[in-house]
Amino acid sequence: MAGMTKTFDPPTLPVTPRRLLRAATVLAAMLAAVLVWILIVPVFGVDLVASTGDGTVRVTAFAVAGTALLAGAAGWALLAVLEHLTRSALPAWTIVAVAVLVVSFAGPLAAGSAVATASLIVLHLVVGSVVVLGLRRSARRW
Repeated sequence: MAGMTKTFDPPTLPVTPRRLLRAATVLAAMLAAVLVWILIVPVFGVDLVASTGDGTVRVTAFAVAGTALLAGAAGWALLAVLEHLTRSALPAWTIVAVAVLVVSFAGPLAAGSAVATASLIVLHLVVGSVVVLGLRRSARRW
């Protein structure tokens, strides 16, 4: 068999309506967050800064988009794992997702001003609402 080369095709996951809806939810959360950031920062002129251990950091559109994508992907991953482990994945996932959203408000409470705090809370609510409602729609129902 001289001259024959073997090719390796990695396995691919089939595109299913569930996966498409979940991907769309994650992207929608990111787009919604960036749109809200555009309203808050360039349109309304809010100086969006958050306090850190070393001082303050400016909240950029890139940071907002990345954080929304990360939160959405984490929610998707947790829901997928729970669907494989239990028949009651949806209620368990919803409780965890809402709890994570509530805990996430601790970050905005350390923002530089009252307006920045309120703006960051709105961003958290927008991303959390899109992720929770969108991924709940895509959940496996037994």
